[in-house]
Amino acid sequence: MKEVRCLVIEDEPLSQDIMAKYIAGIPELKLAGVFGDAIGASGFLRNAPVDLIFLDINLPIISGMNFLKSLSHPPMVIFTTAYPEYAVEGFDADAVDYLVKPFSFERFLKAVNKAFDRMKNQMQASALPAGNEQEPAGSLILRADKKVHRINYSDILYLEASGDYVKVHTTSRTLMVHETFRKMEEQLPPEMFVRVHKSFIVPVNRINYLEGNILSIMGTTIPIGLVYRDEVMKFFKQS
Repeated sequence: MKEVRCLVIEDEPLSQDIMAKYIAGIPELKLAGVFGDAIGASGFLRNAPVDLIFLDINLPIISGMNFLKSLSHPPMVIFTTAYPEYAVEGFDADAVDYLVKPFSFERFLKAVNKAFDRMKNQMQASALPAGNEQEPAGSLILRADKKVHRINYSDILYLEASGDYVKVHTTSRTLMVHETFRKMEEQLPPEMFVRVHKSFIVPVNRINYLEGNILSIMGTTIPIGLVYRDEVMKFFKQS
């Protein structure tokens, strides 16, 4: 794997030292910088993009969560915080993982390996030629953020129900679409997409592996609902 440039944004000096020590213990990681607040990190990122940010949520001036939302093309993020109650919001932000302080090197390594898996799968997806016969043809027209978006089926990682909205996770971004999950499901070709849970629909060709009642897509684990398992297994029996 290529060298993975990472950034630590953490306001506690002791936590900064621990993170630097943990990063030094993983040869593939290269620490590009350490910042005590998001403002300094923002200026750094404009001139020196990184692959991964270890981001504290409780930061001075601007929170880590708001900082992440301010980035137009954010890198992968692993949140680090002493407050577990932010976990749901962290995963809603499409974070790779969420580390609750204090955490061990073993737990840190597990989170980093998730980031490596996601990066590897993204590289494999981008390496596919445009005319590859395994890529699903077609696209969705979606309204989100006061814009109309055309999303190719081949770019969709999975769809997630979120109240009155549907989160459409793609290889480059996540769109919040004001639509019922049922109506969104009806717009997708059934030979390409399968509902695996009351809250998740996935493109079949994006499934990396199936283990028990969990499947993996680019490092993200998705549960399989009991009532949907037989339908999911049909696709594996066909392959």
